[in-house]
This record gives sequence, C-alpha cells and structure tokens, in this order.
Amino acid sequence: MTRISIDPITRLEGHGKIEIFLDDQGEVENCYFQVPELRGFEAFCVGRPAEEMPRLTSRICGVCPEAHHMASVKALDAVFRVQPPPAALKLRELLYSAFYVTDHTTHFYALGGPDFIMGPDCPPAERNILGVIAKVGMQIGGQVIAARKRNHHVIEMIGGRTIHPVSALPGGMSHPITEAQRLEILDIARQNVEFAQFTISLFHDLVLSNSAYVEMITGPAYTLSTYSMGLVDENNKVNFYDGLVRVVDPDGVEFARYMPVHYADHVAEHIEPWTYLKFPYLKELGWNGFVEGKGSGLYSCTPLSRLNAADGMATPLAQAEYERMYDTLGGKPVHMTLAIHWARVIELLYAAERMVELASDPEVASPNVRTIPTKKPTEGVGIVEAPRGTLTHHYVTDDKGILLEVNLIVGTTNNYAPIQMSVKRAAQSQIHGGQVSEGILNRVEMAFRAYDPCLSCATHSLPGRMPLEIVVRDAAGKPVEHLSQCVPEQQLERRDP
Repeated sequence: MTRISIDPITRLEGHGKIEIFLDDQGEVENCYFQVPELRGFEAFCVGRPAEEMPRLTSRICGVCPEAHHMASVKALDAVFRVQPPPAALKLRELLYSAFYVTDHTTHFYALGGPDFIMGPDCPPAERNILGVIAKVGMQIGGQVIAARKRNHHVIEMIGGRTIHPVSALPGGMSHPITEAQRLEILDIARQNVEFAQFTISLFHDLVLSNSAYVEMITGPAYTLSTYSMGLVDENNKVNFYDGLVRVVDPDGVEFARYMPVHYADHVAEHIEPWTYLKFPYLKELGWNGFVEGKGSGLYSCTPLSRLNAADGMATPLAQAEYERMYDTLGGKPVHMTLAIHWARVIELLYAAERMVELASDPEVASPNVRTIPTKKPTEGVGIVEAPRGTLTHHYVTDDKGILLEVNLIVGTTNNYAPIQMSVKRAAQSQIHGGQVSEGILNRVEMAFRAYDPCLSCATHSLPGRMPLEIVVRDAAGKPVEHLSQCVPEQQLERRDP
C-alpha cells in the first residue's frame, strides 16, 4: 500500500495533515484528516474563577478571539443569572459584526481565495495573498488592508484591545462608547458595505464567470449531504450573536430548534484514536460512522450551513445575494462544499449591513452598559456563531464562582466529520492510478480549506485523558507493544444544565 502525506496542510489556522493510502492499483483506499496538536483549555480552566473566562478563552486563538470572548461572557450572564442592558447587547453585537468583516475578508482574500483567483494548479509560490494582490492590483490589495485596519480599530474602541478583547463582563460591558465614536463607527460600517459589495462582484467576476470553476463547485467531488446547523432569530433569519439553534435535515426540513441551554440534549461527541479532535453528532440519530444522508447523524456548521438552516438574511442586500445564490445553484438546501465561499461573502455583506443598523441606533452610545450581578453563580451556557460554526461554552461553578466543569464545542469541531469525509471524497476523485502532482494535492486541500478550519481552537482533550495510541515496533518493524489512552465513547456525554 502506498502512503501519501500532505504535511503540513496550508492556509489554515493551527496544524494538521492529510494521510492518503493507495491500493495496489493506485486508487485511494482511505484518507485521514489528522490533527496532531493538543490545547486542553477545558481541563486547565477548571479551578479558576469563572469571571476570568472571557479573557482566558480569547487566548485560545488569535484568529477568532472575539468569538470566544462573546460565547464566554454569554455563558457568564447565565452563570450569574444577569440580563445586560440593551445598550450593552448592541455594543457586543456591533463589535462582533466588525470582527466578522475582518475574519471573512481574511479568508476570502488570503486563505481560500488564492485557489480561485490564482487557480488551483498555480505554483505554490504564487498561490497566496501576494499572488492575489499581483493579479487583482495594488489598489484592491490596499482596500483589503484598509478594511481590516478600520474594523480592528472598531474592535479596539469597543473591546479595549485590537486582539484578545477584554471589555465584555458578566452583565454587560466595561465601558460605553461616545456619540463621536458611534458616528465614526457608522462611517466605517458604510465603507464596509461598499467593500462587501465589491468583494461579491469580484467573486462573481473571477469565480462564477469561470465555467471550469462552476463545474468544480457543482460537481460530485466537492458535494456532501449532511444536516445543517446555525443560530436564527425569531423570524428564522441568520444571526451571529444571539437566537436559537436551528437544525435542518439534508432536504432542508426543520429537524430541531432549541435554546442554547439545551445543547446537550441534541449534540454528543465521538472520538477516534487517530486524532485529538472530537466528532460531534446529533444525539437523536446517534453516531453511525462517516456516512452522509438523513440517517447519518452528522451535521455541518459553516456559512453555507447557516444559510441552509435559516429562512433568509435579516438585511436587504445580503438577502438579495442569498436568493441569487440559491437560484443559481438549484434551490435550498445546497450541499456543495466549495459554495461555502459564496455563502461566506454573503455573510460579509450581512455583517457590514448589520453594523450600519447598530451604529445608526443612538442607544448604542448609552452610558448604561452594565447590570452588576448579585445572584449566586451556578451554571450557564453561551452560544454564538463563530465564523467557522456554532460555538458553545458551558460552565459549571460552585457557589463561589469557581469553575468545576468546562465544556467547549467550537466551530471547527462541529465540522470535523464533514471535513474528514470531504477530504476523502476529493482525494478519491482526483487521484487515480497512483498519479499525483502538487496541483492535485492542492485540490484535495481545497476540500478542507472551504471550511476555514481553526485547529488551535478545535483541539481539546477530554478532561484528564488524551485519545492517544502508541505502537512500539522492533527493528524489523513488527509491533511488539500497543499502548492506548482512548476514552470509551460512553464517557463523553455531558450532563444537561
């Protein structure tokens, strides 16, 4: 059996590798998307004061610290049973919308975009952000840099820091913004709408107008049928900061709609011995392996999944592009992995429009931004939509607010089983007769890159145990000892808050 390793995989956050095994005919027999790194935040946060969590968990990742900051403080609102004032909630969502603009901009132009703008078979030295700027022009490159700069400025104004924000506290925010800052943010938000519209136009011009790309997007090599999950508001429209979790089946029919506090009734986690990531699945359907369809129990949490799970977008320009995408791709739901890129730029536009709505509201500059907690701490769950998927923080404390249990299910963890299956399907479609090239292997990488995985966020051990296996071999390569710390699956279920 021939083994092909893609190690390390590129244009993602964190570390991972792909192991491809070919049979004697040179066809793909199996493929593994492996994550060899381990962070363990769930374990070492136990024993710390709960109020430290918004600052601690934002250090999990430098790419999406705002997501962990917001999920954590929402969990603390529940732990301390306190309702933040309206201005605080609007400030949080305003910061979060600015974060979405920066994050989706980064992925489109620097991580996922080079495969389309430069071409999947372009030499690696050119298939990067510098190659993109060289192709689309310095002026456009300057717009990308300016968009990130102005939105990081917004994050700093509201969050207290450019990265790893510190302003969200149980019951609200640590400080308000001024009226002058509100007007400055409103101007930035309007610039963001123009930039998002430009990005969508660029996507249409460079990707959708290319018949080869459209064939690749719609073809079976990059198609995977799973359940779809995402947060929705009271009208079943996409919302990043708040709402209910909605799950639809592969045909788009609602399967579940639940409050964040009930997540453990709906989601469980499975482990395999060859990776440090866990594999979430729908509890009602059970773990049935790496299979797709209605009986699989697997779900996706991507920008496309959020659009599949919702009935539409809550802002007009994003809604128009939402309708255009589904009309173009044959209606809802869409299960084309590479269409996640289109959904991502639609979300970029929604985040920009939502910033305008929030910054246009004078109440966002109100000085009343915190309700001081007075109740005894207990237990709480906070959920937001991270750019990479539904992010869950669940804390259990003693009566002094010291953490007894911590559970995190992060965006990429939700997507791990679909990523594994997508990578395998891409490998099987691209590699035949043992013939491989750098371009072919990049097309395999494109299957995971569409999910925008953040593996530093996603790699968490079970408390006190690692799903680790060690095989000791003699000089001839014969196994002489097998050591395992794999935790049985039945130990993985969390208690319902």
